[in-house]
Amino acid sequence: MKIVAIDPFYLRMPEITTAADGTQDTLLIRIRTDAGLEGWGECDASPLVSIAVYCCLMSHGNIINIRESLLDETLDKPADVLRLSEKVLRNALDIQHIQHAYSGAEIALWDLIGKKLEKPVYQILAEITETQSNPYPKLPYASVLFGDTPESTYQIAVKLREQGFRAAKFGWGPMGKHGEENDIALVRAAREGMGTEAQIMIDAGVVWGSDYETAYNRANAFAEFSPIWLEEPLAPDAISAYKALTDKNPRVPIAAGEGSSTYRMAEDIIVNGGVNFIQIDTGRIGGIMPSFQVRKLAEQHGIQYVNHTFKSHLSLAAALHVFATNPNFNLLEYPAANSELSQCIVKQPFQIDPDGLVRVKERPGLGVDVGTDAIRPFLAPVKIDVGSNTVFQQTSL
Repeated sequence: MKIVAIDPFYLRMPEITTAADGTQDTLLIRIRTDAGLEGWGECDASPLVSIAVYCCLMSHGNIINIRESLLDETLDKPADVLRLSEKVLRNALDIQHIQHAYSGAEIALWDLIGKKLEKPVYQILAEITETQSNPYPKLPYASVLFGDTPESTYQIAVKLREQGFRAAKFGWGPMGKHGEENDIALVRAAREGMGTEAQIMIDAGVVWGSDYETAYNRANAFAEFSPIWLEEPLAPDAISAYKALTDKNPRVPIAAGEGSSTYRMAEDIIVNGGVNFIQIDTGRIGGIMPSFQVRKLAEQHGIQYVNHTFKSHLSLAAALHVFATNPNFNLLEYPAANSELSQCIVKQPFQIDPDGLVRVKERPGLGVDVGTDAIRPFLAPVKIDVGSNTVFQQTSL
């Protein structure tokens, strides 16, 4: 089948705030073929910057946009996705934002292949890599921001516990901004609100930069509340600082990796940073296959792979297929405090089963359908003119 259209869609809430909430807007990518099939993907990146990567005029042979690379190409088998990814990344060699932007298209290509072959993506990945093919359920941890105060954090945690969550991650917000006493109070509130039986995770939101001594001290201070990990205490590229931190053996394991926009960045923080958990966002690193490659690297190094998903259940579907077949990678970041927009992107979001676990959908492709009618009110019209020529005009859903 031939690719006949690559359509980016910019969706946004009526108001955007400075909160670290990536669900306030998003970029969806739809790829259509002459066989009547369409695939969908989502980017976790700046939507307008990403749209430019889909339509920018060619500067030279190393700056060719994604649509030009994919349009009229053949897509019949998994090898075609790998071939097209190589072509896109080579043609856009000098576009710094290429992996973030291409993530949505790469995910959509896998969705299409799954639909053509009538197989879920996880099964195709297992076949082409000759790996274990049975999917395993995951324990969802509700992914939310800290409240502005310990008291509001406690209330958020209580609500999550009442909703049945057995694990939750609290992040960003005031963490690291008002001194050690407040940081400890926030974590204490999260633990007390979730109860003693639940798992909690703490996300520091890169607040300490390269200050690994403070990160080490906070990790030890948080240990009395038994968090599973302390996430991103340092900047994504502070590899030597991560190494210094993990060499000191803090009492709470260290997690990081969501800022990896390439496989090489993830490899660096695993091999040279010494983290205990590697967290990868399929919407940032270039899609499903580079995420799967990081999963394999995590297996080789004996650390745990965890998805980073703070967007929608379309992103969650892509992320889950990457590691569904590893029984030891059993934690699933589950968006739980999202915008109205993010909640309506797919028609049937992932449900938490009676046993408290989430399972991959046994349907072709990603296994989810985009709710075009529901998201239409959030569509933000975009038109890009260069001189008298229109290089991009957002199509209708």
